[in-house]
Amino acid sequence: MIAGRHTGIGLRAPHLADLAARAVSPAFIEIHAENHMIEGPDFALLRQLRQDLPVSVHGVGLSLGSAGGIDELHLERFARLVARIEPMLVSEHLAWSVAGGHYWNDLLPLPRSHEALDIVAANIGRVQDRLKRPLLIENPSSYAAFAASEMGEGDFLAALVARTGCGLLLDLNNVFVSARNLGCDPVADLAKMPLHAVGEIHLAGHSRVERPDGPVLIDDHGGPVCDEVLALLALARPLCPAAPLLLEWDSRLPPLADLMAEAARIDGFVSALPVGEALRHAAG
Repeated sequence: MIAGRHTGIGLRAPHLADLAARAVSPAFIEIHAENHMIEGPDFALLRQLRQDLPVSVHGVGLSLGSAGGIDELHLERFARLVARIEPMLVSEHLAWSVAGGHYWNDLLPLPRSHEALDIVAANIGRVQDRLKRPLLIENPSSYAAFAASEMGEGDFLAALVARTGCGLLLDLNNVFVSARNLGCDPVADLAKMPLHAVGEIHLAGHSRVERPDGPVLIDDHGGPVCDEVLALLALARPLCPAAPLLLEWDSRLPPLADLMAEAARIDGFVSALPVGEALRHAAG
């Protein structure tokens, strides 16, 4: 990564040409794997970018929570992309999107049960065996709790790390959104995460929807990172100081210059953090 910069940006189609023309140089870029599995003009630009910039590959369709296992054709396409790009990191969501041959264009939640743990661990093992490298697993945003859950999110993720050797993609916006939606304390939830296994940190904005029974926070990646999420970053950063930071912005996408300005604001925030401003709880 570029010296003095910690925060990369997600690669989005409207910004690809400007990035390829070297109009700006982010610390790194993260791509959604499913957008680049078929080679075309955009893939040629991505290969050009890869010559100068580190790349992180973020999957959105492996469906690690599927009881039917991993789709072998999708995994093969995913693996070929990873081999061509040679990214610094590879990640996926703790979610499912495939059942009975039907694909949903969404990241659907799963209960944190021992049965689900067995399924996800087996699927992660299959993916890592094919990629021949560890996978980072992203904690999801939550909007309701499962009655079938038998453990907390931190315990579930820690068990996955211990069983499979995977890492954690820590999405701090998701920590905050989930805690507020479920009536929990985001700092306490963060302290229970296996922070020793963090390989990348995601930061994003969210929106607030007012409902008769109370507000709901939506992880829509549609604005700047709020102060409360940056406060979580201040607590977590000393425990995973080497993890690159990624700014996600998908809806209401701003011009590239504004995206880079937000990444620079996060860099400035991290650089100004006082030494020792960390979670009091032991990580992991």
